[in-house]
Amino acid sequence: MADDTSNTPILDDILDRLDISDDARKVLVRAQRRLEVSVPVRRDDGTLSVYPGWRVQYNDVLGPTKGGIRFHPGVNLEEVTELARWMTIKCALLNLPFGGAKGGVKVDPKELSPKELERLSRSFIREITDIIGSDRDIPAPDVNTSPRVMGWMVDEYANITRRQVP
Repeated sequence: MADDTSNTPILDDILDRLDISDDARKVLVRAQRRLEVSVPVRRDDGTLSVYPGWRVQYNDVLGPTKGGIRFHPGVNLEEVTELARWMTIKCALLNLPFGGAKGGVKVDPKELSPKELERLSRSFIREITDIIGSDRDIPAPDVNTSPRVMGWMVDEYANITRRQVP
């Protein structure tokens, strides 16, 4: 997986076919924002586990960024960055008024109890609340983030911001 400072051959080919300007290419080489967080979770046995997490807002020139949040043991910053870049390109190709984003927590959710999974979901949202919102960055489900997980995230965001944002 390429880091965010260079284009992949596939991306270069797509940009060539789309006749993208040199200025646009320069913008698409690097993510606008990459947030790395530590996600603490109190386990059912009372111990504390801390998982690495990320939210990448690749480009918001077309509007608020949007993209999924994944919980997976193999997720990392490079993967999240590349997926956010592709979401940016997909939204642009479809003329959607959104930029691209992606988030993730490096965790195996199958090793968590339902209560631990809820605490993880809420903890991650607490860590990224300052950069998300309907007018800035709209999280969505992805790998291992079910409607129930997203419901916990929406609820935690509402508790923090003191407003309901569907």
